[in-house]
Amino acid sequence: MNVIKQLFNFYLNSSVHVALAAVSLTSITQNEFRIDGGFNLLCFVFFATITGYNFVKFYGIAKWHYRSLSNWLKVIQLFSLVCFLFMCYFMLLLELKTLLYISVFAVVTFLYAIPILPKRYYLDSNHNLRDISGLKVYIIGLVWVGVTVVLPVLNNESAINADVIITGVQRFVFVIALMLPFEIRDLALDNFKLATIPQKIGIKQTKILGLLLLMLFLFLESMKTNGGGEDFMILAVVSLCTAGFILFSKTNNSPYYSAFWVEGIPLLWLFLTVFS
Repeated sequence: MNVIKQLFNFYLNSSVHVALAAVSLTSITQNEFRIDGGFNLLCFVFFATITGYNFVKFYGIAKWHYRSLSNWLKVIQLFSLVCFLFMCYFMLLLELKTLLYISVFAVVTFLYAIPILPKRYYLDSNHNLRDISGLKVYIIGLVWVGVTVVLPVLNNESAINADVIITGVQRFVFVIALMLPFEIRDLALDNFKLATIPQKIGIKQTKILGLLLLMLFLFLESMKTNGGGEDFMILAVVSLCTAGFILFSKTNNSPYYSAFWVEGIPLLWLFLTVFS
C-alpha cells in the first residue's frame, strides 16, 4: 500500500497529472475546431508541461541544495530530463512557425523561474516573474491559453477567427477559476506581497469571483457560431464541478484536494467530450 501511495505522490509531484490536464484541454480544442493529426502536438504539450512545471518548481531547490536533494527529487530531476529529450524530439516534428511561437513560451517559462529583470519589479531577492505582485495567476492563465488554444490552431494552419478568440477568452477565464482553490490553499503560505486574489479580497469574495467567472465561461459559449446544445451541457457540468470545488475550498484541505481533484477537472471535461 505504501508503494502505491509513493507512486501516486510521484505522479502528482512530477507534474504528470497537470500535463494530462494540459493535453486534455489541447485535445478539447482540437475536437472543437475539427483539427486532425495532432498526436505529435499532444505529445509535445505533455512533455513540455512536465519539463516547464518541474523546472519552475525545482529550479531553486536544485540550484542551492543539490548535494542534499532527497532521492525522490533526484528521481524527478532524471524523469524531467527524459521528458525534456522527448519534448525536443516532438518539437522537431511541428511546423516551423509553431516552433517560433513556442519560443515565446520558453522565454516566459525561463523568466518565471530565473531572476533576470531589474530589481525594482520584484518583491524580494528571488527576482523572478512569479514574484511580481498580483501577476502570477494571469501569467499562468495566458500561457495555458497560448498552449491549449492558440498552439493547436496555429500548428494546423487554421484561421484565428472569432470562435477561436472566444474560446481563448473562455479558457483564460476557466483557468483563473480553476486556480482559485490553489490560491485559497496557499493563503497562509504565500508572501503577502504576492497580492494573490484571496489576499486582496478575502476567501469569501474569491469564491464569489470564481462563480462569476464560471457564469461568464458559460455565457461566452452562447456567443459562438455553433454555441449551445450538447457542448453547452458539457460545459455546464464542468462548471458545476468546478464551482463545487471552489465553494468547498479551505486553507486546510487535503493535499490531494487541489493537486489531484481540482487539477483533474480538464480530464473530466475531455471524458465528457469524447464519450457524449
